Amino acid sequence: MSTPVPDSAPFDPHNFPADLVATQRQAAELYAALRAHQATLPWSREPHDGWPEESERGREHPGRPASPGWTAAEAAEFDRLLDELRTATAQVQCHPWWERCAAEGIKGEGMVAARQALKYAEGAVPLGQGDVETAA
Repeated sequence: MSTPVPDSAPFDPHNFPADLVATQRQAAELYAALRAHQATLPWSREPHDGWPEESERGREHPGRPASPGWTAAEAAEFDRLLDELRTATAQVQCHPWWERCAAEGIKGEGMVAARQALKYAEGAVPLGQGDVETAA
């Protein structure tokens, strides 16, 4: 009499395929690059005179200084990064893995939990906690 072979392990929606993890990492890196670039830009894409700070019945409305606007190169870099970020996030959101999860019965909060877990999966983020501690 032979011993029955156990069924394969149950489906794990957090066992992400390598290409999905790599695309999530690319999206995270593009988001970081976009935010870093954005931090160097004037507050207004187009030249703007700004406005003074005002107080109205005890409420203060902060002013804005004049903005020279963005240069053509700054705008082109922002647009390029934003376009690449949109493409990468669309690839993450539309990856066949999510269809497989749904086919395996992962729905509702289970699907949300899996999508959130991807953002913190090993290799999906540019820096790990150890990298942050080392840099500090």
